Amino acid sequence: MLEQKEIAYEKTVLIGIITKNQDEDKLNEFLDELEFLTYTAGGEVVKRFTQKMDIPNSKTFIGTGKMEEVRIYVEENEIGTVVFDDELSPGQLRNIERTLKAKIIDRTNLILDIFAQRAQTSYARTQVELAQYQYLLPRLTGLWTHLERQRGGIGMRGPGETEIETDRRIVRDRISLLKKKLQTIDKQMATQRGNRGKLVRVALVGYTNVGKSTLMNVVAKSKVFAENKLFATLDTTVRKVVIGNLPFLLSDTVGFIRKLPTQLVESFKSTLDEVREADLLLHVVDISHPQFEDHIASVNKILGEIDCTDKRTVMVFNKIDAYQHETIEEDDLTTEKTEAHYTLEEWKHTWMSRIGDNALFISAINKGNIEEFRKKVYKEVRDIHVTRFPYNNFLYPEIVEE
Repeated sequence: MLEQKEIAYEKTVLIGIITKNQDEDKLNEFLDELEFLTYTAGGEVVKRFTQKMDIPNSKTFIGTGKMEEVRIYVEENEIGTVVFDDELSPGQLRNIERTLKAKIIDRTNLILDIFAQRAQTSYARTQVELAQYQYLLPRLTGLWTHLERQRGGIGMRGPGETEIETDRRIVRDRISLLKKKLQTIDKQMATQRGNRGKLVRVALVGYTNVGKSTLMNVVAKSKVFAENKLFATLDTTVRKVVIGNLPFLLSDTVGFIRKLPTQLVESFKSTLDEVREADLLLHVVDISHPQFEDHIASVNKILGEIDCTDKRTVMVFNKIDAYQHETIEEDDLTTEKTEAHYTLEEWKHTWMSRIGDNALFISAINKGNIEEFRKKVYKEVRDIHVTRFPYNNFLYPEIVEE
């Protein structure tokens, strides 16, 4: 019998800074997320380093004193990887590598690495490879300084071409090739979307790890991969769903995240076309997450970047089974009530009340309030369908509330 191998996680430290635009609480939120990203990528975080600065150091991101503290810790504890919470410039990356003598990764590179691990189809792998090369191109000097020498030998005398210039040209050629490949696939996918007929299109959108794929499995009775890690789904999955006797198309899309690398938004634009062409968006939110309001804002920001903010939208607050609020003892007169102390019922009477019946509270994993969810989706899809095809009105009866 084969023994099950234990996963070997890389020992990792995280580094972030407190600035005038990012206070300590906000930094801790980002570092919590960065730790989850690191775990998803296969790393084990053993320590965090933070520093208060007005702006990042242009040469080493953090100050020289803090850098020396990190260097000693990395050396004494045999740390293999150091992860920075913000994107590093090529110069910063080169200087930090020279000082720490460890693998240096920034938030963008970490997300790209996770995407590379998760890409299953040829299309997703092509999108991720393009994003990686676009990230790599300006950093070639920092990564491959050992190649910076003149070619010599027979036929290579004269001005020639340095190795680094050759490498840059190879990467630029590869980027050009990948873009052409994606354009071809984009045309194929656009044709596929056009061949789906006149069915109403519904897209699940939301932050990463909010339960979109789990909800897709419940509603579409499909087997989309779902896992409690970030970016479990990269490829858009489209399923035909029937509620009552009304058919429509439901798509599960890639999750969004704060500080999403611009290279990924660009290379995944065809995947996001499913969102652009949807008639109805189901914005899924993990209400059990302490920063769910920030997540909503991040998703709305990216929806704005792809011109989808004015689409018909239903807010689906998922994971009500996991929601917990902080409590204040009756005799405690010092603690001020904050949003962290709100019960679900209290949340429903905040800004959520302005959404009206376009806010649903469910538990996809426990199928809590799923029937209510189905009725709402049926109503929305029916409204879109009968507006488009008025003569089909009699085929799909309205739901009469008791």
